[in-house]
Amino acid sequence: MSGAGLIIAAHKSGAGKTTLTLALLAALRRKGLAVHAAKAGPDYIDPAFHARASGHGSVNLDSWAMPPGLLDILMASATAKADIVVVEGVMGLFDGISGSPGRTGATADLAARFGLPVVLVIDVTSQAQSAAALLRGFATHDPAVQIAGVVLNRVASDRHARLVSRAIEDLRIPILGMLPRDETVTLPERHLGLVQADEHSDLDAHFTKLADLVEAHLDLDAIRALARPPLLNDLPQSGAVQGCLPPPGMRISVAQDAAFTFLYPHLVEGWRARGATLVPFSPLADEGPDEDCDACWLPGGYPELHAGALAASSRFKSRLATFAETRPVHGECGGYMVLGEALIDKGGDRHAMTGLLSHVTSFADRKLHLGYREAQLLEPCGLGDAGSTVRGHEFHYTSVIEPGSDAPLAMLADGEGNPLGAAGGRRGTVSGTFFHAIASA
Repeated sequence: MSGAGLIIAAHKSGAGKTTLTLALLAALRRKGLAVHAAKAGPDYIDPAFHARASGHGSVNLDSWAMPPGLLDILMASATAKADIVVVEGVMGLFDGISGSPGRTGATADLAARFGLPVVLVIDVTSQAQSAAALLRGFATHDPAVQIAGVVLNRVASDRHARLVSRAIEDLRIPILGMLPRDETVTLPERHLGLVQADEHSDLDAHFTKLADLVEAHLDLDAIRALARPPLLNDLPQSGAVQGCLPPPGMRISVAQDAAFTFLYPHLVEGWRARGATLVPFSPLADEGPDEDCDACWLPGGYPELHAGALAASSRFKSRLATFAETRPVHGECGGYMVLGEALIDKGGDRHAMTGLLSHVTSFADRKLHLGYREAQLLEPCGLGDAGSTVRGHEFHYTSVIEPGSDAPLAMLADGEGNPLGAAGGRRGTVSGTFFHAIASA
């Protein structure tokens, strides 16, 4: 089996991409199709919803962070066992950073690279005929990107629908459906995006409602007919795939619970492809890393919401300290926060963390830190050898308020190459950073 694909994009964030993507996944799955998903960009949360809606895994595709060969092999893997792959875009279709053509992180990069048709979602709230002008601009902006159809979201009435649809007729871009305003299909959010999939007790019922919605208002057969096989021009012929991060060990003890959730699927699969085994443990359940492992990984997540419980997890902290005496431990973002001396929660209360690094972080005065990061490693760690370059992403509201005395782990630049200075920390076998690693450069 080798599936076809299409991209769900929009003219802006908040237009309804995620809702439509989840609805399509649920509806196509209900038709008996093997449907898989992918997410443009570095978002952790949406792929977990994709996986629940489709019944299969979802993968990130990031044109800035991932070299072409890695993009192609991930897309090839997604389509290998699928009837159809639905790729959810990020932000607006053409939104990315200034950079080399095809390496901006924009959804349009993926559409052009893979030759996939785009279904554009337009939120028509507070507009009518102007939606046609917006669509015309998107359809002609880049000849390499094909807008194959449009879905009108948040349509207020039959009259509203007629005004918009008549204005679009002359563009000869098919209207694949119109979704009415319905706030009940919106998922709740928190400071890093949607409340995570595993925290919803009624998610299957929500997907059923979404599938009913698109079956009533969209032409599913027409949408499926638009999909086509992706172009794959840089598949590696043999050997290791460029960009894959090496596993930090061959048996990796990975923190996994409500406080530690952000681990990229392609990273896990890449480690396993090189023979590594992942062994989960729960710090919130006061568990320590598995003694039979040769490395420990603390992913990002929401430790700021569980600071009290983590501070009280004495067995976790003592076993992690014992593990770190002889084996490498690496923490990303939330994991980095937990490796520090203390974490201050949103109420201003200070909670003792593991103290394996000497910094202190605070969630009390929230400040958004967001963007692509390129890191040149100053010390060997779970991300690679000293001198190697890693591309990733930073997204957090917590700040370092006491830098501590540890040696910095990396020199950072943003996605456009502007230097940001030293970052992260390293003490003995323990290392950590706020940025999430995606691929080696």
